[in-house]
Amino acid sequence: MKKNWHTTFGLLAIAVSLIAAGTAAGGVTPGHSAPAFSLPDIQGRQHTLSQIQGRQMTVLFFFDTASSASQEGLLMLDALLGQYGDKQLSVWGITRSPKEAVLQFNRKAQVKFPILLDNADVSSRYEAKLILPVVCTIGPGLEVLDYFQGGGKTAEVMLVRLAERQIHRDQPGLARAIAASVAQKDPANIEAKSVQGYAALAEGRTDEARQVFDQIAAGPDQSAVIGQEGQAAVLAKQGKTDQALALADKTILKAPRRSQAHKIRGDLLIGKGDRQGAAQAYEKAVQQTEAPLFLKAEARNQLGRMYAQDGKYSEARALFDQAVSLDPYYLEPTSNKGVTYEKEGLWSKALTEYRQALALNQADSVAAVLARKAEQMLALQQDTAGKQRMDQLIGTLVERYKSQKTQAAGRAEDEWTSRPLVLTFVDIQERGGLSSRDGLAVALATRLGELLSASGRVQVVERVVLERLLSELNLGASELADPQTALKLGRLLAAKLIGTGSLLYLPDSTLMNLRVIDTETSAVAKTITHRMTAAADLERELFDVNRALLKMVTEQYPLQGYVVQADGKEAMINLGQNQGVTTGTAFEVIEPGEAVIYKGRALRGQAKRVGRLEVVRVAPDLSFARIVQAQRAPARDDQIREVVAEAVTKSD
Repeated sequence: MKKNWHTTFGLLAIAVSLIAAGTAAGGVTPGHSAPAFSLPDIQGRQHTLSQIQGRQMTVLFFFDTASSASQEGLLMLDALLGQYGDKQLSVWGITRSPKEAVLQFNRKAQVKFPILLDNADVSSRYEAKLILPVVCTIGPGLEVLDYFQGGGKTAEVMLVRLAERQIHRDQPGLARAIAASVAQKDPANIEAKSVQGYAALAEGRTDEARQVFDQIAAGPDQSAVIGQEGQAAVLAKQGKTDQALALADKTILKAPRRSQAHKIRGDLLIGKGDRQGAAQAYEKAVQQTEAPLFLKAEARNQLGRMYAQDGKYSEARALFDQAVSLDPYYLEPTSNKGVTYEKEGLWSKALTEYRQALALNQADSVAAVLARKAEQMLALQQDTAGKQRMDQLIGTLVERYKSQKTQAAGRAEDEWTSRPLVLTFVDIQERGGLSSRDGLAVALATRLGELLSASGRVQVVERVVLERLLSELNLGASELADPQTALKLGRLLAAKLIGTGSLLYLPDSTLMNLRVIDTETSAVAKTITHRMTAAADLERELFDVNRALLKMVTEQYPLQGYVVQADGKEAMINLGQNQGVTTGTAFEVIEPGEAVIYKGRALRGQAKRVGRLEVVRVAPDLSFARIVQAQRAPARDDQIREVVAEAVTKSD
């Protein structure tokens, strides 16, 4: 449903102006656990704080029914809740007012969220007795995010904070609109304008971001510095590295205690291949104190990524934790922390982090794939017999690799019938800049393997087998970049095809280059170049890549076999699920062309099509197909060859 943004942000402005002000008080402090409680609502149902465990955001609104500001605040929150319909947002009203007064108020207001009757003096625990209304925002893990008392001048601060949080909640459009509404009301609010610019940049609205930061940079003193930081960020996003570096350096000279220019400088230097310079820039960014919380979190995440690449996992995890404490909705550091545990073989801890990332965004494809992989590894560790079989397999493969032997397929007596088509993804290198997200290459290869396997047309070597083998052989990125090493591994795993390639991290997108190589001929069977924007859905992107690969397989490696028997209406063929046959697969029945002798050589003549079959039932090693067309009745030992689906060919 399309939202009316003007109405929404008008409501936001009114609501926050009514409820936001003050600083943390008493025992309610941001970063600490919210005081537990259990209270009844006006219908008598009990509500316990633990019920909201796992929700992204909960607003506790302490009010007095006799206060017009409280009443208006409740109504505005109710309107916002109805406007968004966000299942990850909870609002609870809490009051010490008499039950009859509350019932009378609610009969008129018909508030949709629960109103709790404070019969246990919970208001004292939240310092919500002398000054009302009081708003306490609680985030994931029942941690206090923000605490505000009364109403007044801090409304804009609250709105800007709300906008900041939306950027890492993957809602940059909402962040931009909220910040823009604040800036329109108060043109002197530079913080709001800055958030508007960064939100626009996250959305890919580069021109809008540039205009916003140009306006800020035209101001005096601190405003100019904030604007120039944003201008440098825009130039970096546009790939204008040298200009962005020069402006970042200029900004650092003016305001060395600000964090963002140092972080931008780190991003640019690592893109130029200067890891040492980038690390120093990120370290300086983390040391500085002046920056919005979401930008401070990004600086810590980037430095943590560098530490993780260098094997400094404990230091990396400490930085990821800091990033999350600054912005609990920043999913990447949590997922990145899981990857550090994965690299150390601590699968249970890795799975915990991936699940926490999914709690923030259940639709996150990368975290979902990494979580499934961690679950498989844990299951394998607990399966003693399975682990022994895996150890034996890896031991055999390592021995073959070191002795320069591969699995000899031998020369089959039946060279016409297709064998199962096996593919393995050997390695996908990461190049260019430093992505905020670790594990993308592994998640991409794993998920693409899942999609190909699900098609039934390709058998993909399990990721756990490949990773165990690489670990035992101590093969790193540099060795895997060698095409001969990749081919050797593919042949070792009896794979007909190997997938390899790279992810090139560009300022505004990620360029995936995937090559599929035939291990028997060493020829490149398929090259796919695919650009993914920051806002792209990984599942959808890989769906397209999967279709392209399956099309290549059917065109270049069509299934071949024989008719086993036929009765005039139906034929049995010697291909089944194990070879990639599915219901609906079409085959042409062919007669080999007569050989032509030319200068002593026998040249194979062109095959003649004499019929067509369509599979209706599939077994592991055989299938049954109805006879669709026939110039003559199909007979035992007739050759068949897969027909490329016309619909797929046309769509691609």
